[in-house]
Amino acid sequence: MSTPHSSPRRHSLFGSALAALITTVAVCAGDALARVFPYGPRHRGVNDLGNQFVPFHAHLWDLLHGRAEGGLLLNWQSGYGTSFLPDFGTYLTSPFAVLVGAFPREDIDLAVYVITVLKTAAAAAAMVWLLRTQRSGPWWAAGLLGASYALCGWSVIEAAYNPMWLDGLIAFPLLCLTGEWALRGRRPGAAAPVVALCWTANFYTAYMATLGAALVLVVRLAQERDVVAGGRPLLGRVRVLGRAATATVLGVALTAPVLAPLFLSSKQAYPGWSREFAPVATGDLLARLLPATYSFSSPALFVGTGTLLLVAALPFHRAVPARARLWWTGLVVAVLLSLQWAPTHLAWHAFATPNGSPYRQTFVLAGIVVIAAWAGLAAGLPGVRALAGGAGVLCLAALGAAGSSTATGWGYALFGGGLAVAGCAWWALRGRRLVLPAAGLLVAVLVGQAAATIAYGHLGKLGGLDDYPPWGPAHAARAEALAGAGGWPAYRTDAGRPALTGNDPLLLGGEGGAYYSSHTPDVFTRTMVALGAGWTSRGRNVQSLDNPVTDAVFAVGARLRPDGTIGRATAAPLVTVRPPGPPLAYGPSPFANQELLLGARVYEAPLAPGLCRAGTEAFLWAPEYNGAVRLADGPAFRLNARPPRNRAALQPMGVAHGPASRLVFDGPVPARWELACLDRARLDTAVAALRASAPTAPRVDASGVRVTLRPGTSGTVVLSAPAIAGWTCDGRPAGAHLGLVAVPVGPGTRSVACTFRPPGLVPGTAVAVIAALVLLVRLVPLGRLRRGGGGAPRSRPRPSVPSGTRSPRARASDLRV
Repeated sequence: MSTPHSSPRRHSLFGSALAALITTVAVCAGDALARVFPYGPRHRGVNDLGNQFVPFHAHLWDLLHGRAEGGLLLNWQSGYGTSFLPDFGTYLTSPFAVLVGAFPREDIDLAVYVITVLKTAAAAAAMVWLLRTQRSGPWWAAGLLGASYALCGWSVIEAAYNPMWLDGLIAFPLLCLTGEWALRGRRPGAAAPVVALCWTANFYTAYMATLGAALVLVVRLAQERDVVAGGRPLLGRVRVLGRAATATVLGVALTAPVLAPLFLSSKQAYPGWSREFAPVATGDLLARLLPATYSFSSPALFVGTGTLLLVAALPFHRAVPARARLWWTGLVVAVLLSLQWAPTHLAWHAFATPNGSPYRQTFVLAGIVVIAAWAGLAAGLPGVRALAGGAGVLCLAALGAAGSSTATGWGYALFGGGLAVAGCAWWALRGRRLVLPAAGLLVAVLVGQAAATIAYGHLGKLGGLDDYPPWGPAHAARAEALAGAGGWPAYRTDAGRPALTGNDPLLLGGEGGAYYSSHTPDVFTRTMVALGAGWTSRGRNVQSLDNPVTDAVFAVGARLRPDGTIGRATAAPLVTVRPPGPPLAYGPSPFANQELLLGARVYEAPLAPGLCRAGTEAFLWAPEYNGAVRLADGPAFRLNARPPRNRAALQPMGVAHGPASRLVFDGPVPARWELACLDRARLDTAVAALRASAPTAPRVDASGVRVTLRPGTSGTVVLSAPAIAGWTCDGRPAGAHLGLVAVPVGPGTRSVACTFRPPGLVPGTAVAVIAALVLLVRLVPLGRLRRGGGGAPRSRPRPSVPSGTRSPRARASDLRV
């Protein structure tokens, strides 16, 4: 037997399912139209998606299947050992991320794509549930609006290749839902966990979603007249805000074990690119309302013409109370303008201008537009005058975009055609016999416009951004070679150069030096640069350094060569001992710095500029050179430098054969360069010395390293891992030796144990425990505890209902099918 609430709940489920279905069809159709993976030969993995996010999901797959080197706290595979919890919290804490484990590892690109589609569909479903919670209305219309939100331009163009941002798309309606619970005095125990889930999934976009949800709650409160406390409406509104704020604070506090290490890691990361915010031109802003537009530096405002028409008609919709029209229209306009004003731009982005796309908060505006559209539709269908007024507003906006290079002919055609069809469909819905065909037309308009926007966005991204191929034979061959050469922890295996991605150790295997993350430690980047490494992404994507000296000091005993073979060498062990002496510091020459870290002279100066002694190996350092270079009798090598974005790595040039091997630049000689000549015999002697004095019985696990020292050892024990914050040795904070983890020891020291724990983990856990206790106390009142749970149940406030709604000739409730 059904309860009185079963039908509304069932209709909400129907609407959510419809929204998810429309969203999935549109996304897949747009990708297929563009012929991108998995529907065609074009690469989907553009920019950070292929270079960063897919490899991190591959590492999560390895963790789930017990194949990763390291654990949740420490990643031994990247950057010669780095903290993993901040990366986990930034890229992989979404509940959807674990689904990668259900796919074969060679289908990692497909797994990330499926997760992306599922997240987008989930955002559509969540928005439907919110809309139906706020106001009653036709379930199919809520489904249409929910899909319009999930298919907004920001979602399908920007978040589609930043999949963790899609968690923010889901978070906005969920956080607005907690505001509804606070408004109605319901589900006090669920609100904080929902907030925690959203902030854990992706704190960055959850922050923006929280701001947007707060604005929505304020507008909802401004329209409610039934929120009272003993006849004092102001006190009632304050109590609602207090309930919402308490749930938010407790929810965020519950995420502290992840957020605290993440924030501290961000402060210790190598500085990224920052720029002053400059608002986009008004024409370009308006152009992004059209479908089939693309720009990396303007807000993707598209949300479907059918939805835009409802919002534009809202000020003219007389069935909606004037108070509601004023508040919702004002909120939409205010948030739109906030995108263009520097102080509010900074507030949306946690007071730090983001690297790259400057309009990452656009999804909040899309959500508010959809909520405002539902507020109008739930009051009744707009009449001819309201639709005409809304169409006029949108036509003026389209005219304002006419001078923008962002606007396209296809965009105008889709916009104009969609506006005409949507206008007719909304008008036709006033007749009950035309509900199904009119609704079908609205769905077709949304799917067609969204699919075209997706396809056009793919063309724009592939035309202006780097792209990376999905897993294929080249990946499989490299992964197989690395697995066959592995010897960890006796020695590291490096994925080598040229790399397929910035995170090849995570994607392919091994324990190399390459690492690309928002959390790339400052100490790691500076250490590797001092040794001659190259970078991209302005220092956050550190490349593997192909050099025998650095391989020796970082315990790299096997390296993948460009031809697919494995090069092997005897390297120093993971932990070595350096003799006592004064503190050392790097200088300007990477070759001298390598010798300083190795503890021996192994390079010779050239016999003449650009000329090494026969039998030695030539290495060139020209960090700002962009062009080809070669020994006169050898092959050419390409150095890629575009300061400050890209820095060229130290390049092995081959064995010199005397005067015939003089260095030749194919372009203008750079202002700064250095050639050094490696004597392999000296290097072998230095490595043998390090191995002879090295500690014995090393034990390496997911939390650190423990070694036994040889009798009489004194000096400095050095772990060939970057000296990032969080390392402790024998219970004390670890020191640093030229950027590596180090601890001084005397003759009486028998063993050394170094453990890594991300800074902020302990205090973050303490905050979460306190928040959980506070939540428990709030859920189980003290009086009930004293009575053993026998107290009378508390009455719940009646759900508040928007007041002043007038009944139009065709009510929204008449459109249920």
